[in-house]
Amino acid sequence: MARTEYYDDPHAPKPNSMVVAASAVVTDDHGRILLQRRRDNDLWALPGGGMDLGDSLPGTAVREVREETGLDVEITGLVGTYTDPRHIIEYSDGEVRRQFNVCFTARVIGGELAISHESTELRFVEPVELDSLPMHHTQRLRLNHFLQHRATPYLG
Repeated sequence: MARTEYYDDPHAPKPNSMVVAASAVVTDDHGRILLQRRRDNDLWALPGGGMDLGDSLPGTAVREVREETGLDVEITGLVGTYTDPRHIIEYSDGEVRRQFNVCFTARVIGGELAISHESTELRFVEPVELDSLPMHHTQRLRLNHFLQHRATPYLG
């Protein structure tokens, strides 16, 4: 299924759903950040996805990281909340969503890196490499907030 993301685009379709989601900035012992190249739009992104009815938000982040990367993680903190109504995600099946995303920090506690059906590539990236990777504005915003080592989470 293809995915198109819009940001502050007057031509974006109108949303027909709201999805609560979680993502995680997973770092290794060298300070590199785990990113996936998404199969649906070919952009680099943090692992994450929609919350199931039986999940907590931190549990969603842990589950999504495991499903998308093969790694087991533990949540270590909060980067922020991302609820900008100008961010619209359109899927080829007709869903057009607004997303309420909570972005956590996490560290690896087990598992083995493995590409899922949602990704074409996984890798730990040096922070200095981030600007050279194609990614959506909203992913870059979360990463920038993480790299700022903010005293308080971003609330937006």
